[in-house]
Amino acid sequence: MSSSTQSFDLIVIGAGPGGYVCAFRAAQLGLKVALIDKRAALGGTCLNVGCIPSKALLHSSEHYAFAKSHAAAHGIKFDGVSLDLSALLKKKDDVVTKLTGGVAALAKARKITVLTGAAKFTAADTVAIGDQILTAKNIVIATGSAPVELPFLKFDGATIVSSDHAINLPTVPKRLAVIGGGAIGLELGSVWARLGAEVTVVEFLPKIAAAYDDDIVRAFTRILQKQGLKIEVGAKVTGYDAHAGLLHAERGAEKLAFPADVVLVAVGRRPYTDGLGLEIAGVALDEKKRIAVDAHLRTNVPGIWAIGDVVAGPMLAHKAEEDGVAVAEWIAGQHGHVNWDLVPAIVYTDPEVASVGLGEDAAKARGVAVNVGKFNFAANGRAIAADATDGFVKIIADAQTDKILGAQILGHNAGELISEIVTHMEYGGSAEDLARTIHAHPTMSEAVKEAALAVSKSALHAI
Repeated sequence: MSSSTQSFDLIVIGAGPGGYVCAFRAAQLGLKVALIDKRAALGGTCLNVGCIPSKALLHSSEHYAFAKSHAAAHGIKFDGVSLDLSALLKKKDDVVTKLTGGVAALAKARKITVLTGAAKFTAADTVAIGDQILTAKNIVIATGSAPVELPFLKFDGATIVSSDHAINLPTVPKRLAVIGGGAIGLELGSVWARLGAEVTVVEFLPKIAAAYDDDIVRAFTRILQKQGLKIEVGAKVTGYDAHAGLLHAERGAEKLAFPADVVLVAVGRRPYTDGLGLEIAGVALDEKKRIAVDAHLRTNVPGIWAIGDVVAGPMLAHKAEEDGVAVAEWIAGQHGHVNWDLVPAIVYTDPEVASVGLGEDAAKARGVAVNVGKFNFAANGRAIAADATDGFVKIIADAQTDKILGAQILGHNAGELISEIVTHMEYGGSAEDLARTIHAHPTMSEAVKEAALAVSKSALHAI
């Protein structure tokens, strides 16, 4: 063995939420761990250019929108409201710096060897970072995902941008076109619309937020339109004319053109394994270029595991974290567990949209008999007091057993409210169990209780 070779129990490639959490759990269990990332700042896409900075921008822009458009109705008057974009972006950067620094401190405290650089397999149990050689019996691939680039709209970082660029635009675009009506496009579209951009969201599918039930999406679409976003569905983008400032699209035989100074391409993300040397290690991919794994996240090569966005499943940070914990526990000889059927999904607009499990439309498509309970926030006391009456809670339960099969929420803080439903579902709870759980008054969460009551047509504050 070369004198420059370092040996570990576990090497984790990628320090995003999946990778660093995997490393942390493995260190807790007594393993000698190396954590590698191309960025010096740990946290991966999520902390550096994804989940966290986008939420900071959403929060700041919500404050701005409130001050500009809603404060007067609450008896709060300003002489004038103006935007200091550089200060807003600095606030976002400060949040990122604090969190990435926190991850680094935790890694140091757990005596994890952190290495910066691009890792590449040189054998099934060996990784090189430049001239550094690392070996381990177990290696976890946690390299995450990257924005999908359209071949006819290459990212230039200024006019044609990805989400990575859209969190740091130097000026508010006059006209922003967003290609893609999923979570990323709607969130960043909302940010720049609040800050003054004319935003058009162009979606190829018949509806935005396509994974959600039609009734949720109809209400959600109306709310976003009321906020000033233009929503164009069923439209296939064909190109961009930079000189004219027009994004071209087709809807059937109809030719469309949308004004745009900046185009945000948010059509999804792809597994990122570029330059990793998977072919050298012999790691197999599936038909969608994801790393193929079994039910325990093992690849076809003994000792190599893969988690998070590079494998099948929702590309969500919390899913990656659960993957990482389970793999660390399996490697350490313990009994890891992930319930991939109960991964909540959230769109962090205002109001938010959140879901877990089976939707009503999907249940009907599968021929599953369900009872559905709904409750509008317009009838919730806390929502009325907080000027947060948009939306509703929806609980889907098995018609025979009353077991909760899924839930969808459109409303303020829906991402927080979904958690208690996930918890009830984790333990196989029924709609009646949820309905008989005491909820504090007045809270937005009472709408969850009422929706659960409504499954058996027993809602107390609705007819």
